[in-house]
Amino acid sequence: MDRSEIMALLPHRDDMLLLDWAQLDEGGAIGRYAVRGDEFFLRGHFPGNPVVPGVILCEIMAQSSCILLGDELRGRTPYLAGLGNVRFRRPVRPGEVIQTRVSLKRHKLGIYQLTGEARVAGEVCAEGEFTCALR
Repeated sequence: MDRSEIMALLPHRDDMLLLDWAQLDEGGAIGRYAVRGDEFFLRGHFPGNPVVPGVILCEIMAQSSCILLGDELRGRTPYLAGLGNVRFRRPVRPGEVIQTRVSLKRHKLGIYQLTGEARVAGEVCAEGEFTCALR
């Protein structure tokens, strides 16, 4: 899926759409985001030493998980309802490409529990579990 196809599925827009490309993959979904360097979250994090905030890495993984929900997501809003066992392994800087891999652990009644990781050049930069609710 390219950015326009992702926008047809996700409600995120402008500065908060943090996927450039995504696809379903065996056992889950993968996503990609190239950090340009002009993003709003880098302006103050940190001047002279820009680093992608951990919460943004979590958001990129969460948006990638929405690809798994496919048609169930259409017309509904996904809300991040919880994070667990999140670890940040290395900083992510402008010019790097983040690749995510997420998988569904279980779901019931519109609540989805997922696990994900984000990598740069094959090296894990963030990982964790999260819960998403559709409304």
